[in-house]
Amino acid sequence: MTPPVIFGIAGTELRAEEQAFIAEARPFGFILFARNLDTPAQTAGLVGALREAVGSDAPVLIDQEGGRVQRLGPPHVPAYPPAGAYGELAMRNLARSADAVRTGHALLGRDLAHMDIDVNCAPVLDLLVEGGHAVIGDRAFAADPDVVATLGRAAVDGLGRAGVLPVVKHIPGHGRAAADSHDRLPVVEAPAAVLDATDFMPFRALRDAPVAMTAHVVYAAFDTDLPMTVSRTGIQEVVRRRIGFEGMLISDDLCMGALTGPVEQRAGAALAAGCDVVLHCNGRLDEMAAVARSLPPMSDEASARWRTALAWLAARRAPERTRGLDFETLRGLLPHA
Repeated sequence: MTPPVIFGIAGTELRAEEQAFIAEARPFGFILFARNLDTPAQTAGLVGALREAVGSDAPVLIDQEGGRVQRLGPPHVPAYPPAGAYGELAMRNLARSADAVRTGHALLGRDLAHMDIDVNCAPVLDLLVEGGHAVIGDRAFAADPDVVATLGRAAVDGLGRAGVLPVVKHIPGHGRAAADSHDRLPVVEAPAAVLDATDFMPFRALRDAPVAMTAHVVYAAFDTDLPMTVSRTGIQEVVRRRIGFEGMLISDDLCMGALTGPVEQRAGAALAAGCDVVLHCNGRLDEMAAVARSLPPMSDEASARWRTALAWLAARRAPERTRGLDFETLRGLLPHA
């Protein structure tokens, strides 16, 4: 049975003890970070080794947004622009910016597909909010939710064309948070009406996206104590009802400072709240073993959402539409790329 968890590993090669653990635990998927990547050939080899160890065509995720969050970069792949660069163009010409986003994400997705990475944790649909922590900053397309929705849709389309499944994040919005959830728990005090009209809007516009990742943020209008990832009220009331998202919901990294308690308790709380799959990124084998022991099999509902996500990708994959593209194409649309 498949436990609903995505694990990271420690380095650029799969160690014997990791291989044995993966073969026994059989996690749903894997996520790669800069510590795992050297060259495209090495990366593709590692992806193959992970799938061989688990005995399935498991999804392999990465955070390849461009800008500050790009796990593999030059000289192997281009340095893609941050979302904010597209947003600056959007202030002058929204249609051209959307074309640039679609092109950039098709190119970025093609890079990943060549390494057999099939899921990208992008685009960021958080807003650029005055007073928000710099952890988002230029990772956000813009402050205007309509612009974010338009450019987010283009990013999702570009990745899909390249054969890579997008994960929109951080639902229902991290941009207003004044703290970095990697370090501590942010609390957003804005009223529900304000959040509905601003932060939630891009996610509502892309509620048909196949996969989303949660925000480790308390939204006091809905739950005064628990961050969205582990708040059943938050996930059911905000993500599923107000936003209307019906796709697969993945937790943000369980290892982040915003969450408390043993990591296996964090995993159980996220699943109980309504996440379909949990994400454990730090590569510590002792923690991964504790999580794997604690988890139930993946639910039928989560499995159905994953099948729907794969069908979404199959319907949109069009690699032939990316063959004529190169980085100069992107520079033609976004001169500062």
